Amino acid sequence: MFTHYTRIWSRDGCTRITVTPVSEGYFPRGSMLRYVQSQRAVGQTYGQRALIIGATHPVPYVGTSTSTLAKERPFERLARTAIAFEMIFFGSREEADKVLRAVDSMHRRVHGVLDRDEGSFPAGTPYDAFDPDLMFWTMAMLADSSRVAFETLVRPLTPPEREELWADWIRFGELFGMPREAAPRTSVDFEAWMRTWFTGDRMHLTEEARVVGLAIADDMPVPLAMTPGITATNLVVKGMLPREVRRLYGISWTPAHQAAFVALTNAVRRSRVLVPGRIRRGDNRELHRLVIATERRRVDAGHPTMNLPAAS
Repeated sequence: MFTHYTRIWSRDGCTRITVTPVSEGYFPRGSMLRYVQSQRAVGQTYGQRALIIGATHPVPYVGTSTSTLAKERPFERLARTAIAFEMIFFGSREEADKVLRAVDSMHRRVHGVLDRDEGSFPAGTPYDAFDPDLMFWTMAMLADSSRVAFETLVRPLTPPEREELWADWIRFGELFGMPREAAPRTSVDFEAWMRTWFTGDRMHLTEEARVVGLAIADDMPVPLAMTPGITATNLVVKGMLPREVRRLYGISWTPAHQAAFVALTNAVRRSRVLVPGRIRRGDNRELHRLVIATERRRVDAGHPTMNLPAAS
C-alpha cells in the first residue's frame, strides 16, 4: 500500500511526523485543512462568508448563476456544495474522486460571456469554469474564509500552520484542475492578494448578486426552533466580512453590532474548553440537509428565499 508523510498538529502547536495510508483520502488525519475544517464552528460559517465575498467578482458570479440553482434555491446550492467539499475533506479518495468527477461534469456546462457591462468588466468578458484565474478565485474565497473563521472562532494560527493550511488549499484547488501556478506561492502572498482585492476598485455586485448575497447573510432557511442560533451565526458571518464588503452590500455595522460580535466570538472560543471534542468537531452534513429541506418547503409553499430583480 502506498503511504505518505503527514504532519500531526497538536493543541500546543507542536508537530510530529507519521506515515499515513493513501486510502485515508486526500486530506488524511493530521493534515491542517482537515483539522481546520473539522471544527464545526468553521464548517457552519466559512461557506456563507465565501459566497458573500465571492459574489463581489461579477464574472464567476454570472457564470455560476446561469448554470446552477444559485437563483432559485441559493441555500441548496450552498448546502450541496458544502456536503461535497466535506466529502473531499474527510472522505476516502474513492469517495472524493466520485465528487470530483461529478463537479467536473457540471463545470463543462459553465462557459459564456457577460451580456452587459458589470463594473470594470465589459460586456463580452468571457467566463469558463476551467479558466485558471477563475478556478483560483473560487478556491481563494474558500481558503480565506476557512482561515478567518478558524482564527475568529477557535484560535490564532501560527505562521507555519498558516503555510501548511495554504498548501493544503492549493492542493484542494489542484484536485479540481487548478494549475498550481495560478495561486500565490505562500500564505503571506495570498493574504496580500486578498487585501488588494478588498481595497482596490474591481469589486462589483450585479443586481442579482446583491440580492443573493444579502439573503445568504440574513435568511438561512431553518426550522423556527433554530432561528436564535442562526441569527447568532449570521451576526458572526457579517462580523467576519471585511468592512469594504459590508459597505458594498450596504450591510449596517454599528458599534453595538461590533460589541455583540466580540462578545459572541469570545464566548464561542471560551466554550471550547467545556464542550467535548466529539461535539465541537466533525462534519455538518445533517445541518446542510436540514437547510436544503427547509428551503424546498418554503419554495413549494410559494415563499422563495428572495425576490430577484426582473431580467432586463
